[in-house]
Amino acid sequence: MSLIGLIARTREDVPCTVEINNTFEQLGAHVRFEGGVTVEPGDEVMVHGAPVAVPYGECATFERMATITRASGIERAWTKATGDLEFMELCEFSFSEEAAL
Repeated sequence: MSLIGLIARTREDVPCTVEINNTFEQLGAHVRFEGGVTVEPGDEVMVHGAPVAVPYGECATFERMATITRASGIERAWTKATGDLEFMELCEFSFSEEAAL
């Protein structure tokens, strides 16, 4: 990796498919990039286009363009090194028999 790759971010525009599920069984949104493009730790993704609302009980698929801002080498290393610690902040553990609020 070059010195510029360690500190500079790059951008790429890629077509993607956005799948939105709003049903009793499934609630979520998934973005699939065309051409085998993957997102790595530290990268940022911005999906372009008008906001969408999918009514309850329905699923919808939209074709969009997305801009992927690639993390620099230093940002990627920092994200990998600290990612597990940040995840642990989301966890709450209790070993008592009774929860006290």
